[in-house]
Amino acid sequence: MSDLLDDKPDALVQKLEALPTDPGVYKFLDEEDSVLYVGKAKDLRKRVRTYFQDSRQRDGRIQVMVQKAVDVDIIVTDTEAEALILENNQIKELQPRYNVNLRDDKTYPYICIKNERFPRVFKTRTVKQDGSEYFGPYADVSKMNAMMDAIRSVFQLRTCSLDLSKEKIEAGTHDVCLQYHIDNCKAPCVGKQSEEDYMQTIEQVKKLLNGQTQALIDLLKDEMERQSDQHNFEEAARLRDQIKALKDYSQQQKVVSQDFADRDVFALHADRDEDIACGVLFQVREGKMIGKRHTFLRRIEGRTDEELVLSLAENYYADANFYPEEVLLSHDPNDHPAQDTHALEELLRQRQGHKVPIKVPQRGEKASLVRMATSNAKLQVGEWKTQQMKRERNRIPESVKALGDALGMDETPRRIDGIDVSHHGGKETVASCVVFTDATPRKSDYRTYKIRSTEEGTPDDYKAMREVVRRRYRRMVEEDGPWPDLVVIDGGKGQLSSAVEMLKEVGAYDRFPVIGLAKRLEEVYRPGDSDPVFLAKDSPALRLLQKVRDEAHRFAVTYQRKRRKKKTLQSELLDIHGIGEKTAEKLLGHFGSVAKVKEAEEDEMAEIVGPAKAETVYDYYHETDEPVAADTE
Repeated sequence: MSDLLDDKPDALVQKLEALPTDPGVYKFLDEEDSVLYVGKAKDLRKRVRTYFQDSRQRDGRIQVMVQKAVDVDIIVTDTEAEALILENNQIKELQPRYNVNLRDDKTYPYICIKNERFPRVFKTRTVKQDGSEYFGPYADVSKMNAMMDAIRSVFQLRTCSLDLSKEKIEAGTHDVCLQYHIDNCKAPCVGKQSEEDYMQTIEQVKKLLNGQTQALIDLLKDEMERQSDQHNFEEAARLRDQIKALKDYSQQQKVVSQDFADRDVFALHADRDEDIACGVLFQVREGKMIGKRHTFLRRIEGRTDEELVLSLAENYYADANFYPEEVLLSHDPNDHPAQDTHALEELLRQRQGHKVPIKVPQRGEKASLVRMATSNAKLQVGEWKTQQMKRERNRIPESVKALGDALGMDETPRRIDGIDVSHHGGKETVASCVVFTDATPRKSDYRTYKIRSTEEGTPDDYKAMREVVRRRYRRMVEEDGPWPDLVVIDGGKGQLSSAVEMLKEVGAYDRFPVIGLAKRLEEVYRPGDSDPVFLAKDSPALRLLQKVRDEAHRFAVTYQRKRRKKKTLQSELLDIHGIGEKTAEKLLGHFGSVAKVKEAEEDEMAEIVGPAKAETVYDYYHETDEPVAADTE
């Protein structure tokens, strides 16, 4: 021990003297019993006592932590692997100030297998600690969608949210739906599929989600042959179609390894000036890249790249549901005197049932994989720095804060949806949704809707409002976002009530507040309040609401006029004998206007609609009477 203990309480000194040599987890505490730091150790006595030895070179962060520490708590475990998992859970729960902060990008979606009878499989951005299994996160949403498409095409799973308890099924509470009749579901809701059979399908889904596509194909092939031998040809044909769909999906994945092994690749890039690092994980299954995820690490001062990449791998496998045949790292933790891969190796051996090699390749195909992952990590750090610069520039405007205060909102309405309906005497009814982020139009998120539920010539703003709200937020529920902080409806009580009705129907009502802004007196209506709220005419809050409302109105009217103009232009071309709607649309789509069609040469139009129709249109606009010869007598 050293002089570092001179100012420490006697109780701490005595604890250090009595520490066991077992593996376990230790926690340093300050004078207020707040946890400063959590760590794990193969030998608690040896590891904890090193913090108070002068000979040990420490970074400033850990030195400050040791100065503040007045107590230490320990939890003894049977193995290093158990200590690794316990350390991971304690860090997540306590968020100690002096630990490295590992932070996933929570905006990325997952695929969830719900913890329930006859589990559903769906996309989500919300991870709940309810026993459900989550696969992801998916940085590339298109890959997740391709996976979900493969699951739907291969497996007959329920998509409903019915209560499929044994009592409900036996009581005949439910009826079969369309999904059963089109052979997308085996109707467990009415007892047509046993729970055992359904769970066998779920196990196959897990194989697919874990990238074991070929193993699943082989399993289905064996089952297909068994069904064929038993003359169950219809079931054999269904299995054949499943195998084909799986092969089609497998061909979309990039081959990155010729040995077709399952391996995970961890790589790290650190920016010491910004005190941040990014770790990237490549998931390779059967030689194919099936997933990539990244994690940002904060408060990395004094931590080596070797320590950080080991933290990444340990954190990941503490909660993993699949373990590979090999792990590749960009840095070797065994080169660091205070770190080694022993605990991680033990954990992987326990979970996999045999030793899982942990390697730091220097050449060949595996080293190339590591370099590719490292390049991705470097790119992520660069993007993070760019986003930080944008955040500094884009402070929350005062009008947004004022609106949140005026409406008594818990969260500042940084993202606002504005919805309006427009028609022309009950005809060509359309709707718009505009999006404002921090009081600025986000035009890439604008959407227009052609209303189908109203009768032509009969204006019905309420029905149109119900349709647009149902369509927009039903999709948002299915995709779990992006959620607005506030929805502004252009209209009074009636339009607001119609919107609220649909929000409740699709299950989005509790996600965000919704208000109506009536034009006559600029009064604000809120659900459940009979009296409106009047904001000061010159207030920034009202001006922001008016800006959103007016933009939604402008966008809807522009779209409605564009549709009417297109219809009018088409009608002029439709007056030409032999020219139908499709031909008119092709000509207008290419030339932009009837005037440009008139000016076009016949051979130009022929390239678009063919020589016969081009001649018809050209002759229609260029026919002239023969000139009459002058009388010379």
